[in-house]
Amino acid sequence: MAREITIAVDAMGGDHAPGMVIEGIAQARTLFPGTRFHVYGDETKIKPLLEAHPELAKASDLFHTDEVVSSDMKPSQALRRARNSSMGLALQAVKDGSADVAISAGNTGALMALAKFILRTMPGIDRPALISPLPTLRGESVMLDLGANVECDAGNLVQFAIMGAAYVRTVLGLSNPTVALLNVGTEELKGKDTIKAAADVLRASKHLPLDFTGYVEGNDVGAGVVDVVVTDGFTGNVALKMAEGTARLMTELLGRAFRSSMSTKLGYLLSRHGLRSLRDHLDPNNHNGGVFLGLNGLVMKSHGGANAHGFASAVTSAIDMAQNDLIRLISEDLGRISEPETTGDEEAGAA
Repeated sequence: MAREITIAVDAMGGDHAPGMVIEGIAQARTLFPGTRFHVYGDETKIKPLLEAHPELAKASDLFHTDEVVSSDMKPSQALRRARNSSMGLALQAVKDGSADVAISAGNTGALMALAKFILRTMPGIDRPALISPLPTLRGESVMLDLGANVECDAGNLVQFAIMGAAYVRTVLGLSNPTVALLNVGTEELKGKDTIKAAADVLRASKHLPLDFTGYVEGNDVGAGVVDVVVTDGFTGNVALKMAEGTARLMTELLGRAFRSSMSTKLGYLLSRHGLRSLRDHLDPNNHNGGVFLGLNGLVMKSHGGANAHGFASAVTSAIDMAQNDLIRLISEDLGRISEPETTGDEEAGAA
């Protein structure tokens, strides 16, 4: 029997908070009725929303605070001023052990800064990374880092690979996920020295519960050729936003095409079921929820513009991570890293 999970919720984060947040956790609770929620924010705004969902209200503890992290607050300002905000208190609940996961749709930079300060990085991890699911032709893959670390060394990339594989085993249920480093080509000689060094370590680590396949190019990410795509935060953030922009472009161009004439409108009517399926697959709300991996606690970041369905999707992923003890899995896998073997020539050169 799965243990009871408690989610600490920043009810004031996001473009449509707190209404979207409360409706989202209400939807998530229908799938996981045993879940409890600690809700942080303005009681005068949140309490009426909870009362509209009596069963959710029974499973929730409401903690009032007037302080809110604004969308334009800088991370340095958040560290100085936002410890008692709805976001800061949700993170503190994870630190204190009263909640299993913190979730917020608020300011990403502030959330990362507060999470690192309050929770700290777990042993064996130099830097936390942001991971998120991506729609692909095969279903879903994940990519990390998506912006937490602009520059990374080989050790960071290896740690990201391990954390990403553990995430996929937990959330997507794949026992031996395929992992690749994002590169300018698939040949072993291509790419920066940092990427090559990370590849050497991952190839040597035969006991990791993942299948390292080498390199993957950007045009194969959407094809879903691997389950986990590993890169630095600068490249990952650019790739993610380009993918999201391409999805919006496709949706808009299809809409324009089908509105252009009577015959295309008729074509839409004949193909609307397939187009709705495409729209749902590309809808960010169906793949919502970035996770800060590598901290001494689980932190879920929802899209700021998510709707209630999207927030519920993020909550259900958070519950999966907590129930499957993702942090323990990452810690165990870090102990399986092996150093790459060196040849005699290399040893002689080093001497």
